[in-house]
Amino acid sequence: MGREARALFQDDDINAASSGDSCYNWESLFTSTQPSEQQLRVLLERNKDAPFSYAEVGASRSGPPPPGYNVDRYRVRLGRGLAVLEKARRAFESWAMFDLGWVSVFPRDVKIQTGNLVAVVGSHFGFWSVNISRIVFVEDPHCFAYGTLHEHAERGEEKFTLALDPSDDSVWYDVLAFSKPRHPLAKIGYPLSRVLQKRFARDSMAAMQVRSQNDSTGGLPGALLDADHH
Repeated sequence: MGREARALFQDDDINAASSGDSCYNWESLFTSTQPSEQQLRVLLERNKDAPFSYAEVGASRSGPPPPGYNVDRYRVRLGRGLAVLEKARRAFESWAMFDLGWVSVFPRDVKIQTGNLVAVVGSHFGFWSVNISRIVFVEDPHCFAYGTLHEHAERGEEKFTLALDPSDDSVWYDVLAFSKPRHPLAKIGYPLSRVLQKRFARDSMAAMQVRSQNDSTGGLPGALLDADHH
């Protein structure tokens, strides 16, 4: 294992993870090299029974977001009609909203199912980050939320929704998130963290638009509705 990756992994960490030792609560989630699949599997195994890192689990399902968090809401129209909805559905279920070049999910084929873990891997500002979350709830095949575990730079929850408006057959992609920095680097680099959050939202919307494009619908892509900040 390379010297540069030791912020994320050490040989003892792998041994501890494989033995089920839950006393390890490593929060060094940043490295200068891209993590391998083996390393990501170790992280997921290490967190399979880990608790959420915030108290308000499931709060994005309904009602107002909890106080004390940054609240971001984004919404974009993908087009109109059942053909667009079907393309958007396939994109949504394959996590296309995370297929951004600088961000990806692992495993790539993780099912959108309550309790499943997902690692969000990002490359930014010359380093790599890995953040672990667990799916909190799935309301239907096109709406789910995941929440942060302790090996995540932030704490909070993010909900993704794909919906058809029956009044005009328009198809919409929505993201609602409440979060605040948890890792010391996220706190120190708070303005940069917010820049990355906004970049993810913008790129995620664009990715869903591209994957849902259907010239026959006559619908134009919708404008990105900016976030609320609290």
